[in-house]
Amino acid sequence: MTDVEEKKDLFESTDHLADYSKYKHVLYDKLGHSDVIAADATLKDVEYLYDKAIEMPIDEALQIMSRVLKDHDDDPNFPYEDYELIKKLIKGHEESGFSFKDWEFQAKMYATLNEYHSPYPEVRAISSPLDDPSIPCETIRAYFLGFVWCIVGTGVNEIFSRRQPSLYISSSVCQMLMYPSGLALQTILPDWGFTLFGTRHSLNPGPWTYKEQMFATVMFDIAIGGMYVGSNFYVEKLDIFYGNKWITIGYQILISLATQLFGFGFAGLLRKIVIYPIRAVWPTVLPTLALNQALLKREKKESIHGWTITRYKFFLIVFSCSFLYMWVPDYLFQALSYFNWMTWIKPDNFNLAVVTGSIAGLGLNPIASWDWNIIGYWLPLAFPFYTYLNMMIGMFIGFFVIIGLYYSNYKWTAYMPINDNNIYANTGEVYNVSSVLTNGKLDEAKYELYGPPYLSAGMLVNWGANCALYAFLIPYVLYSERKGLLKSLRSIWNDITSLKHVSLNDPHSRLMSKYKEVPQWMFVVVMLMALVFAIVCVEVYPANTPVWGIFLVLAINVVFVMPLCVIYAVTGYYFTLQVFVELIVGYAIPGNGDALMFLQALGYNITGQAQQYIYDQKIAHYAKVPPRAVFRGQFIGTIFQIIISLVVINWEINHVEGICTDDQPNNFSCPSETSYYSSSVFWGVIGPKRVFNKLYPVLPWCFLIGFGIALICLVIRKYYHRQTQWFQPAVIIGGFLNYAPYNLSYFLPGLYVCYAFNHVVKKRYQAWWEKYNYILASALDAGVAFGGIIIFFAVQYHEKDINWWGNLVSYSGTDGGLGQTSLKDPTTAPDGYFGIRMDGS
Repeated sequence: MTDVEEKKDLFESTDHLADYSKYKHVLYDKLGHSDVIAADATLKDVEYLYDKAIEMPIDEALQIMSRVLKDHDDDPNFPYEDYELIKKLIKGHEESGFSFKDWEFQAKMYATLNEYHSPYPEVRAISSPLDDPSIPCETIRAYFLGFVWCIVGTGVNEIFSRRQPSLYISSSVCQMLMYPSGLALQTILPDWGFTLFGTRHSLNPGPWTYKEQMFATVMFDIAIGGMYVGSNFYVEKLDIFYGNKWITIGYQILISLATQLFGFGFAGLLRKIVIYPIRAVWPTVLPTLALNQALLKREKKESIHGWTITRYKFFLIVFSCSFLYMWVPDYLFQALSYFNWMTWIKPDNFNLAVVTGSIAGLGLNPIASWDWNIIGYWLPLAFPFYTYLNMMIGMFIGFFVIIGLYYSNYKWTAYMPINDNNIYANTGEVYNVSSVLTNGKLDEAKYELYGPPYLSAGMLVNWGANCALYAFLIPYVLYSERKGLLKSLRSIWNDITSLKHVSLNDPHSRLMSKYKEVPQWMFVVVMLMALVFAIVCVEVYPANTPVWGIFLVLAINVVFVMPLCVIYAVTGYYFTLQVFVELIVGYAIPGNGDALMFLQALGYNITGQAQQYIYDQKIAHYAKVPPRAVFRGQFIGTIFQIIISLVVINWEINHVEGICTDDQPNNFSCPSETSYYSSSVFWGVIGPKRVFNKLYPVLPWCFLIGFGIALICLVIRKYYHRQTQWFQPAVIIGGFLNYAPYNLSYFLPGLYVCYAFNHVVKKRYQAWWEKYNYILASALDAGVAFGGIIIFFAVQYHEKDINWWGNLVSYSGTDGGLGQTSLKDPTTAPDGYFGIRMDGS
C-alpha cells in the first residue's frame, strides 16, 4: 500500500469522523455560511456538496483541479486567490503548507465546487447545485402574471425610453410586485384544472414557487427590454425628422415581427456557445436571480459579519429608502441629480462648462450626482470591477481626444456643441434632411446647395471608436476565446439537430440535461418566419429597400453575433452592430435614408435582440427552468411586447407635444431617436463614400488602428496572460462609445460604488457581498424606477413644479443651455458658413 493510500485510509477512519464538524465548517465558511453549522440549521445545498467532497477520490480531485487551472488560466472572472491556492494544492500537501488531512479536504472541496456547483462565488451566491424537476413552473397562473407584467412593464418602459435620463421598470420592480401577486393567486384561486397528455394543469397547484416566479420573470423580461425598431417609427413619421406618412400600422407590425424574431432565432442557435459553457457567467443577470431567491427561498438564521437581517427584509428597507429619497433629486432638489456644482462657480464660463458640465459638457466632475438614477446608470453593483474600470479607462482617454479635437477645431468641431449627437448644417443649425431629398432619395442639386452634415467632437470620437472596435473584435475574440469556441462548435457539429446531450463541463448544464431541449429546427423555423415578414415589408411598402439588402445584414450578423455575445457573456459589456451595418448598407445602397433605416433596425436588432434573449435564457439556465418552457414564454412575451409597444409609440407620436425636441417640458428629447436620425442621414442619405473621402477621411484609418491594436494586445496576452487577465481592450474601446449625448457624469459616480462593493467589500467581506450585494442593486433600482414613475404622473406630467434655486441652478448657466453654445460662432466663419466650400474646394 502506498503512502498516499495509507494516509487516505487514515482520513476515512473513525478518527476522521470525530473531526466531521471541523471540515464541514470549512465548506460552510467558504460558501459564506460560517454561522450556519448547528445540527438544526444545516443547508441542503452545502450538505450535498460536503457529501460529494467526502466521497470524491483524491486522484479524481487532483485531475479536476488540473483541468480547472487549464480552463481558467486567462479567465478574469475566476478568483485569483482560488487559482493560486489550487496551484499549491496540486503540488501536494507538503508544498501547500497544510497538514495532510487539511490538504486532502481542501483539494476535495475545491474540486467539488468546480465539478458540482460553480468556480465563481457570484454564481454560487445565486444558484443551487441541486434541482427538483417536480416543482411547478410553467403554470396557468405564471402565464397570467407574465402577461400582466409584460403589458405593464412594456408600456411604461416604452413611454419613458424617450426621456433623458430615462426611467425604467426593471425586472427587479416587476419581480417585487409579482411576488405578492403570486401569493394572492395562491390564496384566492381554486384548485380547478384539467389533464392534458398525462399532466394535470391546475389554476392553483399549491404554494407560489421559485420556478414559477423565474418563468414569469423570463417571460416579461424579454418584453420590457425594449424594441429598438421603435426608433425607426419616430424618425420616419415625425416632421422634425423625415415626416413620411406611409408608415402605417401594417408596416410597423411586419418590421417589428421581423426584427424581434430574427434575434430569437439567432439566440437559439448560439446556446451552446454562450449559455452552456462554464465561462459564460453573464454578470448582469445575477441581481435578478438574487432578488428572486430573497423573495421565495427560506433562509436559515445566520450572522454575516454581524448582519442577521434576511435578504427579503433588507430588500424592503432599501427599496423604501430608495423610493422616498428619489423625491429629493427628481423633484424637490433637482440640482442633486445633475450636480454640476463646478459650473456654479462661474455659470457663464464656457470652457468650464465644456470640461465639467453634466448637461452640455464632458462631465469631468469628481462628484457628479447624488441621484441613483444617474449613479446606477451603468449597473455598478452588477458589473465586475475590472469591467467597469476598463470602461472608465476608455472614457478618460476619449475625454482627452474629444478635448483635443474640439480646441484644435479639427474638422470644424469648434463651430458646434462639443458633445451632441445631433448633426449640423454649415450654419450651426440642426441639419434638415428634407432640404436634400426628393422622393426619399438624395437630390444632388439640393445637396450641392444645402451642403453636407457635420459631427460634433463627441460624435466623431464615438463613430471612430465604432470603426476601430469592429476591426478589433474578430481577431481578438476568436483567438482569446478559441478554446471555448472550438469546444462549443465541435459540440454543435456533433449534434446539429438536437441539444439533448449536453457534453460541456458546466455542472448547471448537466443538471439541465434532464429536461427536453428545444430542437434547432424550431429556431430555424422562427428565422424563416422573420425572413418572410421582412421580405413582405419591403415588397408591399415604399421602403426603398431591395430584398438582397436583408440577406446582406443577415450575413453581417452571422459573422459578428458570436464574438459580441461572447464578450457580453464573460464581461457583461454590451456591444452592438449599429455603425458597422450603417457603413456597409451606406456603401451598398447610397443616397437612400429609408433603406438604411430599415436595414439598420434589422441589422442592429438581430444581434441586440439575440443578446437579450440569451440573457434571459441564462437566467432560466441558472434557475433550472425547462428550455421548452422558456421557448414558449419568450415567444409569447415577444408578441405581447410588439402589440403594447406599437400602441404606446403611436400614442406618443400623436399626443405628446414637442416629442423629440430639446425643449420638450418633460425631457422627452429622444436621445436614441436623434442618434438614429443622424446615422440615417450621414450613412444613408449622404453615404460613407462622401464621408470617408471628403468629410472625415480619418474614419477609414480607425479600422486599421483597431486591427493593429488587436494584434498588439494578442501578443501581450500571449506572453503575459496571467498579468493581463483583467485587461479587457474591447471594453476600453467601448468606453469611447459612451459619449454623445452621455458623458463622464453618468459613469464616474458609479465607479466609486463599483470599487467599494465589487472590489473592497467583495474581497474583505465576501460572505456579506454574496448575500446582500445583488439585493442592494435590485432594491435601489426598484426604488428609483417606482419612485420616478409615481413622481412623473403625480406632479410632473401636470406641471406642479417647485421653482426655487435648487431646481433651477443646474440649468441657469452655459451648461444648462443659456448663452454660448459653441467655441466658435458659425456666423464669423469665412463667407458666413464653416465646412467644405460650396464651390467644391
